[in-house]
Amino acid sequence: MTEANAQPTAPANAHTPENEPASAKPAKVTKAANVTKARRNAAHRSGQAIEPVEVTLHPDRLPAPTTRDDPLDRAAHAALAMMTGGLSPASMALAWLDWSMHLSASPGKCLELALRAWRDAWLPGADSALAAHAAPNDTTHHPQPGEQAAPATPDPRFAAPAWSLWPFCVYRDTFLGMQRWWEDATTGVPGVERHHEELARFGARQWVDAWSPGNFVATNPAVLEATAKTGGANFVAGAQQWLADFEDMAASHVAGRPRSPSAYQPGRDVAITPGKVVWRNALCELLQYAPSTAHVAREPVFIVPSWIMKYYILDLQPHDSLVRFLVDQGYTVFMISWRNPGAEARDLGLNDYLSNGLLAALAQVRERCGEPVHAVGYCLGGTLLAIAAATLARDGHTDTLRSVTLLAAQTDFTEPGELGLFIDASELAALDALMWRQGYLDGAQMAAAFQLLNARDLIWSRMMSEYLLGRRSKPNDLMAWNADTTRLPYRMHTEYLHSLFLDNDLAAGRYHVDGRNVALSDIEWPTFVVGTERDHVSPWRSVYKLLLFTHNPVTFLLTAGGHNAGIVSEPGHAGRHYRCATRERGAPYRGRQEFLDETPVTEGSWWPRWTEWLRTQSSGQVKARAVPDGLGDAPGTYIFEP
Repeated sequence: MTEANAQPTAPANAHTPENEPASAKPAKVTKAANVTKARRNAAHRSGQAIEPVEVTLHPDRLPAPTTRDDPLDRAAHAALAMMTGGLSPASMALAWLDWSMHLSASPGKCLELALRAWRDAWLPGADSALAAHAAPNDTTHHPQPGEQAAPATPDPRFAAPAWSLWPFCVYRDTFLGMQRWWEDATTGVPGVERHHEELARFGARQWVDAWSPGNFVATNPAVLEATAKTGGANFVAGAQQWLADFEDMAASHVAGRPRSPSAYQPGRDVAITPGKVVWRNALCELLQYAPSTAHVAREPVFIVPSWIMKYYILDLQPHDSLVRFLVDQGYTVFMISWRNPGAEARDLGLNDYLSNGLLAALAQVRERCGEPVHAVGYCLGGTLLAIAAATLARDGHTDTLRSVTLLAAQTDFTEPGELGLFIDASELAALDALMWRQGYLDGAQMAAAFQLLNARDLIWSRMMSEYLLGRRSKPNDLMAWNADTTRLPYRMHTEYLHSLFLDNDLAAGRYHVDGRNVALSDIEWPTFVVGTERDHVSPWRSVYKLLLFTHNPVTFLLTAGGHNAGIVSEPGHAGRHYRCATRERGAPYRGRQEFLDETPVTEGSWWPRWTEWLRTQSSGQVKARAVPDGLGDAPGTYIFEP
C-alpha cells in the first residue's frame, strides 16, 4: 500500500498562520466532536454507543508564545533552537553556575575532592611503575605486562578480558576513577537546586563518557587486536559504514528523501497480523483484527498506542506480537493507528487527540460490538486513556468500559526520571520556539534526546563497534521500529509538556475536558498497571503513583526490561521476570519500596498473567466476530506516511 491509496482531508482545525500565535484563539472542533451533553446523555440512557465529548480548548491554559509576539525575537529564538536541536544553552549554563558557585563556597567538599583526585590519579600510575620496576625480592604482587588483574567494576564497556591486561587495566582504572570523581563532584554540594544538580551531573557524565579509553584506537585493546588481525580492514569497513550513514542522514534531513528502507517493512515483515481498517478520520485509523479462535471474550480489547511512536511496536513479528497473542487467546482486538502529522497539523491540541481520536474510535468499537470495552493504553496513549476514563466516569458513562490497562504510562509527572532533565521553563521556551518554526517536533529530534540519556550504549559503544571495529549491528524488528520515527504537532506537544509534564495538571485535578475538570479519583473500573524496571521515559516509581489517586481495585505489575523491550516481552523471551500484586478496593496504600521488597519475583513473561486478569474481568464468551471488509487491509495506510 502507498499513500495514494487513501487521501483523507486535512484536519478541520489545522491551519498554518504566519503571524498569529497558537494561543490567539481556540482550535476549531470537527463536526464529530460538536455534540451536546443532552445528546450524549440520551445515548447513554438508551444504551447506544457514546459520541465523542465536546472539547473546549482554553487559550488561557496554553502557554504564551516564548517571544511575546515580537517577530524579531521569535525568529532569533527559533534560529537558536534550530542550532541547538531544541536544547537551551541558558538552562545548562544556569545549572553549571549554580553548581560551581556553591562548590567554591564549600571548602570541605573541595578539599575532599582534591584528596580524591590526587589518590585516583596517583594509584594507577604507582601500580604501573611498581609493575615495571619491582625489585627481585619484592614479594608484593603487582600487575605485570600481559598479566590479568581483577576488574575494578562490572562496567559492560570493559567486560572483555583484554581490559584486564597491562597497560589497558591502567587506562580503565584511571578512567573509572575520573568517572567516580565527577559523580562525587556534581552531587551532594550544599545549596544547589535539585534540577540544576541533575543537569550538572548529566553534563559531566556526557563529557566523561566522551573520554572513555574505549573510544580511541590507541587505548582500546579490542580495536588494536582487530586491526592486527585484519591488517586495517576494520577501518576501511568502518569508513564505508560512516559514509553510508552520513549519506542516509543527509538524504532525510537535507534532501527531504526518506531514509534507506529497513529490512523489516510494515505489512511484510512486521505488523502482519490479519485484520482490516474498519474506520478512519483525518487523525487516525481503527484496525480490527481477524479472530483465530471459534469463540472470543464478550468484551473486546481496544488498544490506544502513543502517537510518539508507530503502533506496530505492539504488532511486530508473529512470535513477539502482543496483538497476535491477544487474538490467539480469544479476544476481539481493535487498535488505533495514528496519522503522522506535518506542519499543516500544527494547531491540533491534546484534546483533539482525545475527542477526535480516542473517544471517536471508542464509539466505533462500542457500536460494532455492543459491549463494554477492555481499554488499553501504552505510554502517552495510556496517559490519554486515563484522561478519557476520568472524563467518562465524570459524565456517568459507567457502562462504556469493562477495565482499564495502562502500559508504562504516567499520570503523575512529579518524578519523570532522566527525561525531566529536558523539562524546565528555559528548555520548554527553546523547544516551543523550535516547534513554532517547524509546526511540529521531528522524530529525529526526539530520538536525539533519548540517545543522550543513554549515550554510553546508543552513541559511543555503537560508534566504536561500527566505525572502529567495522561491525554492523545486526538489525532486529525492535530496532527497525525504533528508527521509524513520527512527528508531534506544535500545539499538542506544547500543551502536553506544559500542562501535564511541567504543571502536573492531571494529577492535581486541574485538567479540563469539555470545560470542566477531570479527576483520576473518579475512575472506578478495575485497573491493571504495568511498569518496567529500566524505563527512562516512564519510570516505574512514577507510574506506580496512580495508586495514590484512585480507590478502585488496581493490579500493579513490574516487569524486567525498559520502556519498549519490557512491554514487548513475549513468552519464551530469555531473562524475563516480573512482580505482581493487587490492591483491593478499600485496602491501604503500600509504598513503592514495600511493593518491591514484599512482592515475590515470578520468572517468565507477564503477558499470560495479564490475559488471565482480563479473563477474570470478562463476562463470558460469544461466537467469534467476523471482520467486515472495511476500508482496506491492516496495517492500513497511515502507517506508511513519511
